[in-house]
Amino acid sequence: MSKKWLYLIILSIVWGSSFILIKKALVGLTPLQLGALRTLFAAAFLILVGYKQLRTIPRDKWKWIAISAFLGTFIPAFLFAFAETEIDSAVVSVLNSTVPIISLLLGVFIFSIGFTRNQLVGVIVGLIGSLLLIWSGATLHPNQNYWYSILVLIASFCYGMNVNIIKRHLQDISATGIAVGNFMVLIIPAFVILGFSGFFDQEIIANDTVMTSLGYLAILAIVGTGVAKIVFNKLVQISTPVFATSVTYLIPIVALFWGLLDGEVFGLSQIGAAGLIIFGVYLANRKSKKKTTS
Repeated sequence: MSKKWLYLIILSIVWGSSFILIKKALVGLTPLQLGALRTLFAAAFLILVGYKQLRTIPRDKWKWIAISAFLGTFIPAFLFAFAETEIDSAVVSVLNSTVPIISLLLGVFIFSIGFTRNQLVGVIVGLIGSLLLIWSGATLHPNQNYWYSILVLIASFCYGMNVNIIKRHLQDISATGIAVGNFMVLIIPAFVILGFSGFFDQEIIANDTVMTSLGYLAILAIVGTGVAKIVFNKLVQISTPVFATSVTYLIPIVALFWGLLDGEVFGLSQIGAAGLIIFGVYLANRKSKKKTTS
């Protein structure tokens, strides 16, 4: 098995489990607290294991490191947390599958990367599947606010921008260096948000619910953010942005498994819509010799 496929499988399991961990952590934490603490826990881990890599980052690359940090980590962490206060974790994971499609669109329109006819069809199919998933979910779960799905799509946009930035501007920096640099940039913003969240006003140690949530968050931050960030950056460097983001083929399967175990209901119409999204991602990732013109 080649390294890129091994990395893909590891990421699918780790990130597929992240959505249920977010859900569990939100039991005792607010979305702002979760996003900030997730960033700080991951930062502590990455700086501890890879601080020497900071010396390898050229001064002129820090601008792109900072942009990558906010788009690829900081903003999505809060968007996913807020989204899961209203919609099921499995649905969030499926909507996250639009990342390869958005990555392709951004590559074409912003980064001047060519596209194939299959990829164009895949984009259309995937977007139709996303709309159907949101519509069917709102019908099946009228008590949930599916407007929060927009937050997931915005996070997908951020991820799509990030993979193209890494591929275009950070290719010559190690995967660990990018990850450590990202979180060095985010420490101060995360502390500021945590301070405004009211976290330090809580009796944390005496609150069993908060302590349990912090346990789930620690796993999410260290494994789901810290370790996975290094693996993903390496995957982007040794493959293509579309291949790297195709990890979202498998993430919904893992996330759906955890969601069903936790009592979430996923209807047949949602399964059909999810299938359309994944098929669209497949088409967008499929190689074709014949190219269209943009």
